[in-house]
This record gives sequence, C-alpha cells and structure tokens, in this order.
Amino acid sequence: MNPLLDFSGLPRFAEFKPEHVAPAVDQLLADARGAMNRAAAAETPVHWDAFVAPLEDANERLSRAWGQVAHLHAVIDSPPLREAYNANLPKITQYYTELGQNEALFAKYRTLRAAPEFDALSAPRKAIVEHALRDFRLGGAELPEDKKLRFAAIQDEAARCSAKFSQNLLDATNAYSIVLEDAARVAGIPADVLGAAREAAEKDGKAGWKFTLHMPSYLPVMQYADDRALRETLYRENATRAAEFGKPAWDNTPLIRTLLRLRREEAQLLGYANFAEVSLVPKMASSPTEVITFLEDLARRARAQAERDAGELRAFARDTLGIDRLESWDLAYAAEKLRLERYAFSDQEVKQYFPEDAVLAGLFRVVETLYGVSIEPAQAPVWHADVRFFEIRDAQGERVGEFYLDLYARESKQGGAWMNDAVTRRRRDAHIQTPVAYLVCNFSRPTGGKPALFTHDEVITLFHEFGHCLHHLLTRVEDLGVAGINGVEWDAVELPSQFMENFCWEWEVLAGMTRHVDTGEALPRPLFERMLAAKNFHSGLAMLRQIEFATFDMRLHAEFDPASDASALSLLDDVRAKVAVFVPPAFNRFPNSFSHIFGGGYAAGYYSYKWAEVLSADAYSAFEEMREARPGANGVLDPQTGARFRDEILAVGGSRPAAESFHAFRGRAPRVDALLKHNGMIPA
Repeated sequence: MNPLLDFSGLPRFAEFKPEHVAPAVDQLLADARGAMNRAAAAETPVHWDAFVAPLEDANERLSRAWGQVAHLHAVIDSPPLREAYNANLPKITQYYTELGQNEALFAKYRTLRAAPEFDALSAPRKAIVEHALRDFRLGGAELPEDKKLRFAAIQDEAARCSAKFSQNLLDATNAYSIVLEDAARVAGIPADVLGAAREAAEKDGKAGWKFTLHMPSYLPVMQYADDRALRETLYRENATRAAEFGKPAWDNTPLIRTLLRLRREEAQLLGYANFAEVSLVPKMASSPTEVITFLEDLARRARAQAERDAGELRAFARDTLGIDRLESWDLAYAAEKLRLERYAFSDQEVKQYFPEDAVLAGLFRVVETLYGVSIEPAQAPVWHADVRFFEIRDAQGERVGEFYLDLYARESKQGGAWMNDAVTRRRRDAHIQTPVAYLVCNFSRPTGGKPALFTHDEVITLFHEFGHCLHHLLTRVEDLGVAGINGVEWDAVELPSQFMENFCWEWEVLAGMTRHVDTGEALPRPLFERMLAAKNFHSGLAMLRQIEFATFDMRLHAEFDPASDASALSLLDDVRAKVAVFVPPAFNRFPNSFSHIFGGGYAAGYYSYKWAEVLSADAYSAFEEMREARPGANGVLDPQTGARFRDEILAVGGSRPAAESFHAFRGRAPRVDALLKHNGMIPA
C-alpha cells in the first residue's frame, strides 16, 4: 500500500503522504544493504551479472523512492514533509557512505577491471566500472577505519547543513511581503504584474497590491517600478535573505563556514589539498589553476565591453533619469529604460507575444523537427493541479521518454528552475525502461482570465531546462549508471541545455511560436530585429557577473581557510574588486543565498556554466554553418545535423568522456571563438 515501494510504473503522487517516507526508506535501505552484503561476499563470483547488476537494481529502487521524496520536498514543501525529509536524510547519507567505503566491493571492482571479462564488456559497462573505482576512492574506501568513521560523520553533517541552507532560504523568502495601497507607489509596474499582485493581496483579505521576493513578483518591481524607494526596499530584503539581519534561526552564515570546514576536512582525509581538487576529479577541467586561468581569460576578453556597458548606463541614468549615483537597486530599472530608448521595445512589450501555449508548441516543434520525435500530452498522477505530463515518441511511434512540467511559482516551492530525473532508461530483460524527467520553473501563473505570459528570458530558461530533459530522455544507453545525464562530467552537463538557448534567437523559430495575447498577431519582424540588435545589450556585464560567481566559488573551495578569521563575504569582496564593474552595497549577503554551491551540487563547479557555454556555442555553430552552406533549406532546424547531435551528444550519456563526444560531433576540439561571437565580443 506504500506508493514509494511501487516501481511498476510512474510515481503515485496522488497517494503520497509524508508518513509513507520512513517505512519505505527503512525497507529499501534494508534491501539495499542486503544486496550490498551479498555482492561483497567472498563466495559471490566477480562477474557483472553476479554482483554489479543485483546491487544496481537495489540502489535504483532506493534512488527512485528517495528521489520522489526530495522532489516533493522541493516543489510542495510542508512542515510534515520537511520533518520526514530531515529525519530520513541521515539514513540515506549513511548508506551511501557505507557503500562508498566498502573495501570488499572495491576489491571486487578492481578484480573485475583486471579480469579478461572486462575487455568483453560493452563501452557503457566499462565506463561504469571505471567510474565506480574512482568513486570508491573519493568515497573513502582506501581510508583506515578510524578515518572512515570521521569521513562518514562529515558526509552526514554536510548533508544536513545543505538541506538546512535551502530550507532557511525558502523560509526567509516566504517570510517577506509588502502590501501597497497607494497607486503612485506602483507606477511603472506592468498591468499583468499588478493584476497578480492584486490577486495576491485579495487572497490575504487586503486591499492594494502585494509583492514578495519570489522572482515573478520581485523582478518586475526591480525592472519597472518608478518608485526608487520601493526598489531599494525590495532589493535590500532580497539581498539580505537568510542572513544576520533577519530571524536568527534562518541565518545561513554559520552553515556556510561549517560546510566549508567539512569540505576542506573531507579533502584532506582523501589526500587532496582542498575541496576544489576533489570536486574536479570527475570533471573535464584538470585543476583549480586551469579553471581560474580559464575564468581570468574570459574576464579579460569581456572587460572592455563591460566597462563600456557600465559607462553608458551611468551616463544615461545621470542625464536622462536624474540618478546621479547608480545603486544596485537602480541597475535593472536603468537598463530597461536605456534599452527602451535605444531599441524602442521593452521586455513587457515582448512578453505579450509569448503566451504559454504558443511557447510550448514552438519548443516542441523545434525538438520534433531536429530529432524526428513527437511530443504529446499524456496522463499521470501529479503532485499539484498546475502540473502537466507529456510523452515523447519516435518516428515509429515507440515511446522513448516522458516528463512532468511544473511551470509556476508558489510559496511551497524552492526558487529557480531545474530538471531532475525521476526514472532512468535501462534494459530490463527483454524490454527497455522508459526514462522520465521533472522539469520545474518559477514563472508567473495565468491571471485575469489570460494565459501565463513569459518574458523572452523566461522562454530562454524553459528551452535551457528542456535541453537537460532531452539529454536525459533521448539517451540510447541501456545501462543505468551512464544513461542520460548519469556519469556525464559536471562541467559538460550544461552543454545540451545551453545549446537549446540559441534557438530562442532565431526568426525561423520565433515566427512560429508567438501570438499576441490580445490581438493574436505573431511577433512582428521589426520587433524581432530590435530584439536581436539588443541581444548582446550589456553582455559584457552579464559575463563578468557569472565569472564573479564562478571565481568566488572556485577560490572559496581552493584557497579559503574556514578556520581563519576571514569570512566568505570578505573573499567575495576581494573577487569583486578584481572582476566586478558594479560592486553591490556592503549589506549585500549574496553567499547566504548562493544555493547552487551550498544547497545544490555546484560546489567548486559553478564555472561549469561558462565552461559548457564554450562547448554549446561551438556545437550550435555547426547548425549555423549548415544554414550558410544550404541557404533556403532547413535553416538551423536541420534534421541531419540534429540527428548527429543526438547520436554523438545526447544519446551517449556518460558512456564516454564528454571531450570525445564533442570531437565526434564537431570533428575537432572546442574553440572559444563561437562563444565570443555569440556575445558580440568579436565580429561574427
């Protein structure tokens, strides 16, 4: 009766209750430990089918069940669910630590690697064995017993701290709201945003407009509100979330230091100088020095344009807006005004052409054209009324993947946008297990009888996350450990997602996926041309901002000593002094909300966005070259090039190194020039 123990089909979300968690976890952990012990036993033969496959089966069941719990904790958080999640997380962490430190299993994998049977294994299975050996070493399998115990304690405490970091951030975000009744104070804010704000106030039994720190509410205020004091208020509240200025129980500052201390100690136990070195072992980049050099080179190339961007923005703010000193809460507002003056359009104007149904249809059309598949609505139990479900079928009508789509922001949902796997493709005897993905965003919901409207940036976000989905769903690998996104180097996993963003700037794509919400007209070509002209508006500033975050992350995990009197914030100040053009105010506590590295999996890996952007820009240039070579044919939506991209990038998952996959697609190593061209930093 426990839905978490049913693996016969899709998750039974409609029947899930928090009280299901503990019994299911206990049962699955017992099963997994039994499988681990049998696999490690001396009498178990050192063959794939004898010890690898049974252990993989048990671990998959545990992963799928806990994955549902973690997913629901992120999208419909509640006190009972949070309590169940926090109570069972240490059990999960402990098991995976035990697994990673099992010397008998480690020895069996080493024996399998050295045996003649290894040469007869398929390429995916060889990769799984190699990854397992690497992960045993990183999991502390070679440590003496006393250090293994300390390593396990570190894993447990770090998992608790990361979960608490995310929970604090969500609670601090939800805790703040402001209700305004004076119409003068909301001047400049778009009508649809005001409509949503009024509905939010009415829901609380109040008059006026309610604004929060959730992005669909926060960002339009920062971009459009004429009331500078309102912008400053919301900026300050957002920039100080989960810090010492608010509720002490939600302050992430001590958690940051604790996590950094634990990560450094873990690295030293494993024989590395710092956590950055540990993080890079399974990645493409070879060392912290290589990453820092890469980031410094990009910063050098972007600086001149960023300084021009900043200079013109300061001059415009002073001469046109009467803002003598441009503050952080003025940047988005001034940039929007400057863009409107220079290119004669605003994000709000463009947004009217991107109703949700048209955007989804356009996205699906791109995927269907490139990869020869079809995407159709389907039925499945869901966790919230907003959620929809789709299936992907190949040209023969065979189902190849399914995905959930959860697009709108709500208070019970963590911020941001992401994709995660629910079920991974694998062969089970005579049939293939179909992969399933979650696609989650935090966009504005439909209001006032109109469909949800997306900004162009939100359209880009949707395409990005769908790229991750395709990587997971269009794999052809039949072994769990390297199918889809599994086993892919972290600094290459953003390639398919960033690749998809490029189609959002193509007329042949946008022309067929836009419809004005009131008139029904498609996006006018002149407006698109102005959007295209503005594509690299302040791209130098945007690149330096990402480099700032990535450099901070890498230096934090490579150089920073958490036992010293220095703080993570002081290191960020040092990074900003060298990288940033606009420096935030002293009260800004960005590290306290940097959930990518403290609540997610990007510790010493945030550089991956820029690293993979080089790969994705160069990969996309193959489609641009095809358009130039065959004018009047399919343009960038070329099925032949799409098939090669699927075959060499999407389909192979982690079964071979990402560098080999890229070379197989492009015929050469990646070049940074395509990224610089796409950002307007060198001539196209």
